[in-house]
Amino acid sequence: MAEDLMHNALSKSRVFRFAPSPNGLLHLGHALSAILNHDLAAACGGRFLLRIEDIDPARSRPEFEAAIYRDLAWLGLNWEKPVRRQSEHLGFYAAALERLKAMGLLYPGFLSRGEVKAQVQAHEAIGGVWPRDPDGAPLYPKQERGLDRDEALAWISEGRQHAWRLDMDKALALAPASLGWSEAGAGPEGETGVVSARPERWGDVILSRPDAPVSYHLAVVLDDAEQGVTDVVRGQDLFHATSVHRLLQSLLGLPAPAYRHHGLVPGPDGRKLSKSNQDTGIAAYREKGLSPTGLRALLAGYGFVFH
Repeated sequence: MAEDLMHNALSKSRVFRFAPSPNGLLHLGHALSAILNHDLAAACGGRFLLRIEDIDPARSRPEFEAAIYRDLAWLGLNWEKPVRRQSEHLGFYAAALERLKAMGLLYPGFLSRGEVKAQVQAHEAIGGVWPRDPDGAPLYPKQERGLDRDEALAWISEGRQHAWRLDMDKALALAPASLGWSEAGAGPEGETGVVSARPERWGDVILSRPDAPVSYHLAVVLDDAEQGVTDVVRGQDLFHATSVHRLLQSLLGLPAPAYRHHGLVPGPDGRKLSKSNQDTGIAAYREKGLSPTGLRALLAGYGFVFH
């Protein structure tokens, strides 16, 4: 009896979440992540949370948020209330950002995308190889890391556009050499088990910019910790970003969830699904008369297994 009670207590302590952005309609890939999180939570007697990642005011729309609730309810998923909305916690994120600044880990980057592109093109024109992140984007130049503090503050006071970037070298110096995570799923190349984090592959990532007070990388680790999330189940497209998340968790003394990255649902052209492709939206399948059970069967046809 005592062992059963202990097992139940441990099971109920597991917390899963689905965290979409209201910048478009949910597609089949979102349905897969939502269902997996919901079913895994139910299977272990855990909790299933819904979080609205509306930190980008330029792209977030109330009609898309309403559609998220409608689509998930149609799928038969139940989530705890109230729902956490990132836009209601800007002070929470700002405090963490100030903490990282106080640690001397952030610097303002003033280069525009055009200026960075010009540097990359000039370097490659003479045969150089510019380092790129796992998504293929060129890394931000390091020249502003040592910018005079007073000069930088003067530029900011003058209204110059800037983004706060993480000095990756300084951050890595404070992180344990054994930084990694527990992977119950698999990465794009089959990585599983204990995975070593390689945040340096992302260079000096942005943690805050003028049009978004906090980046996805920082907000997601803060929210997961604040909500007690124990299991992060999401698509393989975020597998490499986990390295940055583990670094930020280490710097801020946040707990590390267990991770499980699942395969991606291919679009008609074989590439990753996009919210811009309405034909693969959950609403489109519903309007065609497909049932929630039928949608699960459709996903199962791609090889995904539900619990």
